[in-house]
Formats: sequence, structure tokens, C-alpha cells
Amino acid sequence: MKKVLALLGVMVLMICSTSAVERETIWPKGKMPHPQEGQIAAMTDEVAREGFNPKKNRVAYLEWYDAPSADVRNGACMILISGGGYYSCCDVDLVEFWHKELTAQGYQCVKFVYRTPRPEGLPIYQSAWEDGQRAVRMVRSEAEKRGFDPEKIGTVSMSAGSHLALLLATSSQTPAYEKVDALDDIPCHINWAIVNAPAYSTTDGELGTPATREGYGPDVKLSSVFKFDGKTCPMCLLHGGNDIYTPNASTLVYRQLRRMNIPAEVHLFPDRPHGAFGFGRAIEFMNQMGFVSEPAPEVSLMERFPDNSARSEVIREDVWPEGQMPDNQEHLCHPYIEWHIPAVKKTDAIQIIYSGGSYEGNDPDGFEVAPARRYLNSLGMTVVTLKYRSPRPVGLSKHTCAWQDLQRTIRLVRSEAASRGLDPDRIGIMGSSAGGHLTLMGVTSSRHRSYYPIDDIDNISCKVQWGIGIYPAYALTDGLEAPNLQKGNEDDAVLAPEFSFDLDTAPMLFIHGDSDGWAAMNSVKTWEKMRAMGIQSELHTLATRDHCFQRSASPGTGSYTWLDRIWEFLTDKGFNR
Repeated sequence: MKKVLALLGVMVLMICSTSAVERETIWPKGKMPHPQEGQIAAMTDEVAREGFNPKKNRVAYLEWYDAPSADVRNGACMILISGGGYYSCCDVDLVEFWHKELTAQGYQCVKFVYRTPRPEGLPIYQSAWEDGQRAVRMVRSEAEKRGFDPEKIGTVSMSAGSHLALLLATSSQTPAYEKVDALDDIPCHINWAIVNAPAYSTTDGELGTPATREGYGPDVKLSSVFKFDGKTCPMCLLHGGNDIYTPNASTLVYRQLRRMNIPAEVHLFPDRPHGAFGFGRAIEFMNQMGFVSEPAPEVSLMERFPDNSARSEVIREDVWPEGQMPDNQEHLCHPYIEWHIPAVKKTDAIQIIYSGGSYEGNDPDGFEVAPARRYLNSLGMTVVTLKYRSPRPVGLSKHTCAWQDLQRTIRLVRSEAASRGLDPDRIGIMGSSAGGHLTLMGVTSSRHRSYYPIDDIDNISCKVQWGIGIYPAYALTDGLEAPNLQKGNEDDAVLAPEFSFDLDTAPMLFIHGDSDGWAAMNSVKTWEKMRAMGIQSELHTLATRDHCFQRSASPGTGSYTWLDRIWEFLTDKGFNR
């Protein structure tokens, strides 16, 4: 028994010793810059505990979590940064969620707790930024001891913590404080950032308020506190579309990263308030970027969805009555639709899908259509595929005949929906590349007639309830006929004049490769326009991915799971009920 007690005593001493080491204050005694009596460094659950003593909690600290198990350890470290308006560090549950998820993925996790509330007489972020630069240096200094690569350090953050993370990600070459010891000779850059709902990042809210003009206006810019220096790192930005700390902050950061050719993703979630959403997209971003290992070998999309086993029947129809097709030209192909009826119907909604092809051709059985159609059939949804007229008509705009075919198709589908047991008021359209441009025409301009009526079907509305744009092309004025000359980034690249953005404009889901020559800004700027109109849409860009990102993709990346974004969008919006 004495031996057991002695052993237990040794174990207790080891645990206590480990606990003391695992929480590390980051400043030497008396060396912390700008100390203020009103500030503490503690999470809100600590503050709420009985006996909490503010005087003993003045110094920012790191708290190291247990290392991941050896079988998953990946040699990288994630710094977890809470939000709280620079008034507190309040995201206790969120930090714990990140810790569990990331540790399971093999990341060494460390919680960083900075000083709050906002310092007096200084910028609201100043003491937190000082703490942040010092914390990164300390994390990097311990890389060898803790078994991770000092150049594989990322952050995940929320709200004011994301404002701080942006400072760390963009401005490490700007000292936040004067050197206090040898540790400050270590670089304080981070290698990537997962940025949730950054607050105070546009000039209409940078003084510490919600965005007073929702991030819009010719004089509203990205805050100048972010320097975007030569050590600025890749980022994954996630933001709710209804966040009072405007999601335009994320699109503006994304645009600047694109100007600097820094790989990035932005994920914008419709109707969501201030909060952290889409953590799975962050994991996929890190996998795609290969921060800890090369992405898995790519798999063909057509091989993943090889057959029509989820379809009960297919019904083919001509789009136009014989001899009544408008603006017909001999070199154009014959347009038709096919109804793909699911074996087990689970929703009354209808998805119309068509491919791209530069308006020079289109394939209703190719990789831009068939896998999505099979995926939606497997979920019980009826799909209508469209073969629209191509190649481009002579003497007319490139999209004219395809747009006519699409408007007629929507009317045909609506006219037959009820007889097929489907809902005529739940119809969406989806296209890729030139088909994405065609989708924008269908979504934004249903009140604009593309042809003169030929029969009673043309008295039916061609309004749709949603659109899905997969890497839409030709949407900005720097790329009306070819890849975007300025990558769509600059303010003089504006939306194409053919989009009416009428009162029936529907919400959309956009998915676009960040490295696409037909630039991701086609999707981003359309998303921004729709939000300005009060239309909540969804957007996902995919780092390093080019045009036709989905043709083949690595498991565990957004290019592999992209079809799930469609079903999630339809579910969140209530379209597939």
C-alpha cells in the first residue's frame, strides 16, 4: 500500500508539473507592453469560477492541449483564438469544438488567450495584437520540443479573434511592440489562417461597431490596419450572409489575396447571422492546400457516378413546336429536354441542368451534367436536362438562342409539373461555365423577354426559385468573351450588361475554382450584387482549383464533395422539402 501511495504521489506531482508547464504566460515579468489594471487574460468560464482573482490573471497565455495520437499526428500546429468583441474571450464551447476536431485530424492544438477588455487610449486591438505576435513566436520556439514543423502553424479564429488573426496573417512584418528579449528575434508570421466571421474589418465598422452601412458604399473599404505584406499567408474565410459584421469584409480580404496571387477560399452561407459555420470546408481547404501532406490521388467524377440506377425512366421532348423555333439558323443543333424521373421520389422540386461549352457546344450526358443528375436522382429529386442550341448564332449575342431555349424549357417544365406530381413553383436551374452564364441570364432576367410568344405555354412565367452557378464565365466586363484579363479583381470589372437583376431575381449557389481563368470573381461580384438587393445566396471558392475543378478531384477536398453543397443549399433554403 505504501508503494502504491508513493507512486500515486509521484503521479500527482507529474500531473501538477505538467499542468504548470502546459499553461504558459507569454510575457516575462514586468516586460508586458502597455499593461493596464482594467485588463485580464482569461476565458469567460474562468472568470465565472468562484474565487477568480483578476490580479493573478493579467498576462496573456498559451494553453497546450495533449498531442494527437501517434497514428494521426501530422506535424502541424493550430492556434485557437476566441472572439468576444475585444471585451472578453468568450468562445469557450467553440474553442473546445475546434480542439476536438483538429486533434482528431492530427494537429497539435494550443489555445491562445489575450488581454481584454479593450485597452484605454489605444486602438481596440492593440494589446491583443501585441499578445498575438508574442504568442506566435512562443509557439514557433516550441515546435521541435512538441513535435511539429515551425513552418506549419495555422490559426482558427472567430469574430474579434478573426480580426486579430487577420492582423497576424497579413501584418507580421509590422512590429506590434518593441523587442523585450531574445524570443522576439523569432519570426511571428503564421502559415495559414481559418478565419470565421471577421469583425471590424471594413471602414464602416473598424472602430469597434457592427458595419454601419453593411459593408457597402463607394467609400467603404477594407481596413488599412491590415498591411498584406510579403509574409501574408493563404486563408479560408467563412462568413454568414446576414452577419452584422459584414460578410463583405471576407470578400474584400479574398479579393486582396487574389491580387497578390495567394491561394484562398471564401465560403458564404445564406441567411446565417454572426457565427462560425462550415468547419468542414476549412478541413477540406487544408487538405487541398497540402499543408501537412500531398492531397490524395484524384478520382474521376464520372467514375464515381457511373450509372442511372437511381432513375426509373427518361422522357424526351422537343423544346419548340415544329417550325416555330425563334431565330433558328441551319448550323445550330436541335434543342430538347429529358425528364429523368427518380426511382423513389422524395421531393416535389425540379432541377433543370445543362452543361457549358463556350456556347460552341453542350453535352447533356457529360461530366458537367450526368453526375449531378444521378446524384440528385439518388436523393429522390426529378431532374430535367437541356440540350440548348449551339454553336453561337450568327449576328446575335452568343447566348441569345440558348437563353430562348432556357426560357421555353422553364415554361414547359412548369406547364407539366402538376401532371407529374411535382411543384410548378419549385424549379431551379443549374449550369457550368457558359452554362453558368446562362443560369445568370435565367435567374436575373426572367421578366426580360428573349423571344416573341408563340403559343399558350409562353403565357406561363419563366421565373425560377433558385439557380446554381458552377464556375460561371463571361459575367464581368473584363471577360465578356474570354478569360478575365484582370482576374475580375479590380473595381472597373463590373457585371455584364445583359443581366437585368429584375424583381424576380432568385437566390443562387455559386461554386468556383480560385485559380480559374474565367475568374472566381464572376461568382463573388454576383454574390455581392445579390446581397445588396437583399437576396441571400451561397458562395464557395476552392483554393488552387481551375476551370472544370470537379472533373477529377482528391477525396477530402471541396472539389470532391461539391455536389453535397447543392443538397445542403436546397435543404437550407427549403426548396427540396
